[in-house]
Amino acid sequence: MTDTTPPRPLRINDRAPDFAARTTLGQKRLSDYRGRWLVLFSHPADFTPVCTSEFIGLARRQADFEALGCDLMALSVDSLYAHLAWLKDIHDRFGVKVTFPIIEDPSMVIGQAFGMIDPASPDSATVRATFVIDPTGVIRAISWYPMTVGRSVEELLRLVEALQTSDREGASAPAGWTRGQPLLEAAPADLDAALEAGELWYYRERR
Repeated sequence: MTDTTPPRPLRINDRAPDFAARTTLGQKRLSDYRGRWLVLFSHPADFTPVCTSEFIGLARRQADFEALGCDLMALSVDSLYAHLAWLKDIHDRFGVKVTFPIIEDPSMVIGQAFGMIDPASPDSATVRATFVIDPTGVIRAISWYPMTVGRSVEELLRLVEALQTSDREGASAPAGWTRGQPLLEAAPADLDAALEAGELWYYRERR
């Protein structure tokens, strides 16, 4: 009997599926970005208002991502030439040059591999899916937004920096953490350590 069970959706700490694709900056492979952080994000369609606002916002803050050693890469099912025409229009209308690559995925192979498109969906529009991938190619964060709501560029920057800082310092980032604020120590895993840690044993800021 044929197994019709759908593949398990990608989760945090999974390895991101590698791919090769044509983009607005030439042929790219996901594995080209090993050694750097990457924000891979999908958008429902070119020439749509919310997507346009996101691309303007991301392009204007691209240098801030690069300062964190993080690249940007976008994806939709539109063709390369639709991408190029849209980027030209953004440049002509808003004076913003989008210099990160946009993948064309007309066959939806990449979108389906990352779970951005439901195989049973009545159309090919991707949701606003975002994957933060670390330098080893492992997915460290995933977010999903509906077609009608744009992502926060500021939150994406905060998320990347929080992940990097947590890795480097061996501590956790509390709610709303930004650079310069205290991190949280891991909670003790045995009674002796909990007693030694004091009254606030499960919530300790790193000084």
